[in-house]
Amino acid sequence: MKKKLFLILTVLACTSAAIFAQDASAAGAAEGAAGISAGIKYLAAAIAVGLACIAGGIAVAKIGSSAMGAMSENPELSGKALPFVGLAEGICLWGMLVAVLILIL
Repeated sequence: MKKKLFLILTVLACTSAAIFAQDASAAGAAEGAAGISAGIKYLAAAIAVGLACIAGGIAVAKIGSSAMGAMSENPELSGKALPFVGLAEGICLWGMLVAVLILIL
């Protein structure tokens, strides 16, 4: 199911420029192309943040539940387990950084 959804989103992202490029008239082709590239930038930034946050949420859920289970048995493991949760949260920050770089460049 996940592979099918990813494939559909990838095909949609790759073909959206070709679909919208046909709407531009000959007189305003340059203006239409600029709008399309700006739209693709925003779409790419949204996908970067969205996928990074989904992946970060999944990682925090799995690591956090395992860390809480380990700490319930041995409270001394809290200092060793919690940094891994922070590393998983960092995935979201990297997605945001990529989105900012896409929008700036």
